[in-house]
Amino acid sequence: MMDAMKFARTITPVILCGGSGMRLWPLSRKSYPKQFSRLIGDSSLFQASVRRMSGEGFAAPVVLTNSDFRFIVTEQLLEAGIDPAAVLIEPEGRNTAPAILAAALWLQAQDPEGLMLVAPSDHVVPDPELFRRMIASGVAAAEAGQLVTFGVEPTRAETGYGYLELEAAPDGAATGPVPLRRFIEKPDAEAAARMMATGRHLWNAGLFLFSPAAILAAFESHAPEMIAPVRQAVETGRPDLGFFRLAPEPWAGLADISIDYAVMEKADNLSVVPFGQGWSDLGGWDAVWHEMDRDARGVALSGQATAIDCENSLLRSEDDTLQVVGIGLKDTVVVAMPDAVLVAAAGRTQDVKLAVAALKRKQVKQAETFPKDHRPWGWFESLVIEDRFQVKRIMVHPGAALSLQSHHHRAEHWIVVQGTAKVTVGDTVTLVSENQSVYVPLGAIHRMENPGKVPMVLIEVQTGSYLGEDDIIRYEDVYARQ
Repeated sequence: MMDAMKFARTITPVILCGGSGMRLWPLSRKSYPKQFSRLIGDSSLFQASVRRMSGEGFAAPVVLTNSDFRFIVTEQLLEAGIDPAAVLIEPEGRNTAPAILAAALWLQAQDPEGLMLVAPSDHVVPDPELFRRMIASGVAAAEAGQLVTFGVEPTRAETGYGYLELEAAPDGAATGPVPLRRFIEKPDAEAAARMMATGRHLWNAGLFLFSPAAILAAFESHAPEMIAPVRQAVETGRPDLGFFRLAPEPWAGLADISIDYAVMEKADNLSVVPFGQGWSDLGGWDAVWHEMDRDARGVALSGQATAIDCENSLLRSEDDTLQVVGIGLKDTVVVAMPDAVLVAAAGRTQDVKLAVAALKRKQVKQAETFPKDHRPWGWFESLVIEDRFQVKRIMVHPGAALSLQSHHHRAEHWIVVQGTAKVTVGDTVTLVSENQSVYVPLGAIHRMENPGKVPMVLIEVQTGSYLGEDDIIRYEDVYARQ
């Protein structure tokens, strides 16, 4: 447990949680991106982030995400023991500038005297206590109206990160902010090596500390056209099952632009807190390899993976039933999922996004869709898919319920293999225990619930002429899905 640390003002973490993370494909995909995965350790990156920014001095977090991830966010917050101040739902992704502006407007109404700490949800920080001390060192500057960003001492000529150029090389004894000269976008290898040699460049951590008033003033000066539509999206948004949905109409006209481009690169009240090594945004499989435990030959293994005579390689199996074996590999990344396998040269991991783009052009579902489909009530995964039948495994959380629904094109047979299901078919309600089954005829109105205290798992066999997920007519839904 990290030591308590008091701040002069309350700091509200603003956690950005809407990215797709395609550079870590196949583990990270549009339907279930890297921030929700357990890439390093037993917690997801998102859970580690919210825990790192909790405790004395920190208010409950504000999370910005999209509609598809809202129930994953609340489920993982519950697992982490964190009760958010708000979960703001973006109608569509517009990059970080509109999201941060929306959070600033929301906080201006809730805690105008406080500070806001803007943080991505997918970073690794091995030393949370050092992180908190670093944040504390920037508080005085933020209270004085500065826009404080944070930079990491580089350990290698990395091409996957943006950089911060300082006015002078940081003094190792310095404990607070220093002047920033400029932001630098992701460089090529030659430029990264030059910057590494100067001692005046830090990796851009994507973290910002400021007051709502300071960042709103920066938007007024450098991106005033964004303020009115974002303000309208906040003021005309609506609560929805514990979330707050920003209004879609004003949001739709906003530019897709990062906070760096919109404000930070133009502002003259910027300062940087340098901090030592021990941070990663896990922007590619090479970064994951750097963060994992490695043997004497530089081999990192995860899951059911075995390496024979390999060097400087990463082998991961994300399925307990799938064995990954590497023989004689050097500088290679192998990541195996139940439905896709990545094999890449370690120096080409930034090009994984090219593979995702190629799969999308071929309309391959693995490009964006995760094999395990997460829903507010639990998850399901397809085990067998053929022309006229499909077999799924379905897990329903304790107390959760699927919608009351029917299908035009398929019948279903449910076999409970763990726990007890409460099943409604037409006017009949039945408790179905382990090793028992129930049949749902085509067109029948039905619902499945878990009335117990443990997860309920069943095998579903679908038969019919069309088995798509869009063949659902919902009559009632506790999660208010349309």
